[in-house]
Amino acid sequence: MEEKQFEKAILVGLNAKELPADAAVTEETLDELEELLTTAGGVCVGRLIQNRQTPEPKTFLGTGKAKELGEAAEQLGADLIVFDNQLSPAQTRNLEELCGVRVIDRSTLILDIFAARAETKEGKLQVELAQYQYTLPRLTGKGVVLSRLGGGIGTRGPGETKLETERRHIRRHISRLEEELREVRRHREVNRKQRIKNQVPLVAIVGYTNAGKSTLLNFLTGAGISAQNRLFDTLDPTTRRYRVSDTLEVILSDTVGFIRKLPHHLVNAFRATLEELTFADLVLHVIDASDPNWREHAAVVANLMRDLDAAQKPTITVFNKIDVATTEDLPRDEETVWISAKNGEGIQELNRAIVKKLETGLYRLRLHLPYASLGLLDVLHRDGKVLREEYLPDCLEIDVICDERLYPKVREFRVKGAEEHE
Repeated sequence: MEEKQFEKAILVGLNAKELPADAAVTEETLDELEELLTTAGGVCVGRLIQNRQTPEPKTFLGTGKAKELGEAAEQLGADLIVFDNQLSPAQTRNLEELCGVRVIDRSTLILDIFAARAETKEGKLQVELAQYQYTLPRLTGKGVVLSRLGGGIGTRGPGETKLETERRHIRRHISRLEEELREVRRHREVNRKQRIKNQVPLVAIVGYTNAGKSTLLNFLTGAGISAQNRLFDTLDPTTRRYRVSDTLEVILSDTVGFIRKLPHHLVNAFRATLEELTFADLVLHVIDASDPNWREHAAVVANLMRDLDAAQKPTITVFNKIDVATTEDLPRDEETVWISAKNGEGIQELNRAIVKKLETGLYRLRLHLPYASLGLLDVLHRDGKVLREEYLPDCLEIDVICDERLYPKVREFRVKGAEEHE
């Protein structure tokens, strides 16, 4: 069997005071970039963090440092240089000329992973749209950008023949993809209206990539989706029904993992999926409790949720992986649950927290409904949740869950002592 060949890469980042704070490069962000590289099928053979007052307009790093980088690539046998910063098309071309190897940035790497991972039609549409939106401003008309798309990390997606079309042709593709994604949204809207009609709450699972969202969904529902220890292991959204308790059933929706420096055009392309957050009745924010940088990761998720107008949604913070966590300063409060999605520890506490959030204002009643008032039975089935019916000699005994609007219509028939306010 032929041994798999890994593409060798040098990871590079620039710190400059003029760059935004969220663009800062640290050893941790390079660690994450290395994980992304590994996910894409590459191997890191060298790392460099350059500090300077301002980025150099032509080469970003400066001509001298770029030449040193090229020499290092030759010595290490590197095929690729990956920047943790975002590069302009001109900077990419200039760096390639000076270094003698292909140069890509973090955005290109993430897009490459998404292109390799998308499996459903919706996922492929979203990736293709994001890649076209990223490629369009980088077309020079001279074939410089396109001539290097012969294979390797950063080159997967629409393909060489499509990318060699003129801007107008690509804009037509973008328009077509946007229309197809609008159709996806319309389909979701139909499903959403049906769900609301059936009174089934939507619970969205969000979190930093590799926090354990898919593992949690698998444990709760047996969804059977891939849940390996690598970034962006799950790209396509998964939705499953889940019975939280005897009285509550919900729709659980997984989302693509968030990550720092996530390209804006990628977020926009995936709005068809991520907009489910806007309509969610409850958000489970899953955090990797074993990661010492969980605070920074949680902040990234919070910022992206603000961008998606979902910051005010009722939220339960779910600290996952407590079976391997060593951090002792994790918060404990009414809005927080500790679990291990791997072995099931804390799942009952999570279920209770979900019930508490979603069943507030509900009443669980036992009714003795006279046969002369059976007209209310249709109302109870339509507007409430009937749990049990038993025909007694003089009445129909019903266990039901109803909200505050239905309660006044049936309270005269309630069995005292069997009433419970959820």
